[in-house]
Amino acid sequence: MKEWYQQSKQSVLEQLNVTTAGLSQERAKQLLEEKGENALQEGKKKSTLQVFLSQFADLLVVILIIAAIISMLSDNVESTVVILAVITLNAILGTVQHKKAEKSLESLKMLSSPSAKVVRDGKVMEIPSREVVPGDIINLEAGDMVVADGRILENFSLQVNESSLTGESTNIDKMDGDINEEVPLGDRTNMVYTSSLVTYGRATVVVTGTGMDTEIGKIASMMNATKEKKTPLQVSLDQFSSKLAIVIIVICVLVFGLSLYNEMTVLDSLMFAVALAVAAIPEGLTVVVTVVLAMGMQKMVKCNAIIKRLSAVETLGSTTVICSDKTGTLTQNKMTIQKLYNGNDTFDVGGTGYSPIGEILDAEGNLATDRVLKVVEGGLLCNDATYDPLKESIIGDPTEGAMVVLAHKAGMEKDTWNSKYPRIQEIPFDSDRKLMSTYHEIDGKIIMYTKGAPDELL
Repeated sequence: MKEWYQQSKQSVLEQLNVTTAGLSQERAKQLLEEKGENALQEGKKKSTLQVFLSQFADLLVVILIIAAIISMLSDNVESTVVILAVITLNAILGTVQHKKAEKSLESLKMLSSPSAKVVRDGKVMEIPSREVVPGDIINLEAGDMVVADGRILENFSLQVNESSLTGESTNIDKMDGDINEEVPLGDRTNMVYTSSLVTYGRATVVVTGTGMDTEIGKIASMMNATKEKKTPLQVSLDQFSSKLAIVIIVICVLVFGLSLYNEMTVLDSLMFAVALAVAAIPEGLTVVVTVVLAMGMQKMVKCNAIIKRLSAVETLGSTTVICSDKTGTLTQNKMTIQKLYNGNDTFDVGGTGYSPIGEILDAEGNLATDRVLKVVEGGLLCNDATYDPLKESIIGDPTEGAMVVLAHKAGMEKDTWNSKYPRIQEIPFDSDRKLMSTYHEIDGKIIMYTKGAPDELL
């Protein structure tokens, strides 16, 4: 059977038994019961009791527990209480840290549960993303998070950031045509995938996969199936514990034998050997390591890095080389207009990144003229990017974002200008024309602004 991206739009709709008018509410409810909610399934979580008991799965802790039992049987109450208090405190601390990390991750997950605009019974409605089912018709536009895998039916210059799947920070141009040959995921340009961000344009999509049937769901399945490996610190501590335990047991057996040889009673010889074992075991080691790792975890939380397992702090500390793609990973992925050319005049633009602070000045330090500001206005109106000056963030193409920020520096706010000069019609950008044009009513006239490749404009 062909993959979804290899099938025509009509074939996909027929296979999913849906039309462009969308599913009926009854059919959607039936599919939700059959397919389940549109959410990733997690591996079975450990209960608080299981997490607490797992803290005792350490050789030195086991030896300490045995020592505590022997001390209790020999009526040495003080020694028993001290040993049990130390190992219990260690277990409580480890459990609290584990649960705090889990709660932080749950909070993040709640923040990333968007809604979706779907067509049902021919009407557009907004529903929680978990209620999306295969066959739903979804409307996507700039700023939307893709909530399910789907085949594109109608495309209007759609660009999507698929870095969570491909690792590439650059936006992918999408299309609604057919792809006949077999291609890798990054080249399936007639599909959109869960967790991707729409950065430009809009599209109508039919959902082909939800929950664990999505591409991101396949990754989640692999993660759930992976077995935990011990960190370098855990391996070192296990090796140290094993060697120390063997040495302590050998010495205690020798001391027990020598005590009997010197005609001490069996009970006294046993207590002497146990006392030696308790003294030799560094019961504070586990506590000290846990406290140090917990302090490291708290420092990382302040830097917005949440770690679920304490031992991972040491693993990160042992890392010497991190291989990373440059654009948008090590850089801020922000474009800034620094110079503006108008015929023979050059204007310098102040400010950095997406900060709205800055001015447009000529060589003599004078503010830009109205004629120059008309160019800035064109870049603002013939533009689909949205800008939040408070957060200094852009949703949309970084190049368009730079033009919106430039306009803000000139005192032109996007929402105000869009209301003042509404867009009547547009010719969206495409790879053949290499231009984008928008029509606006300005001072009783219809004005067309066009932006694009310089060679095409000339």
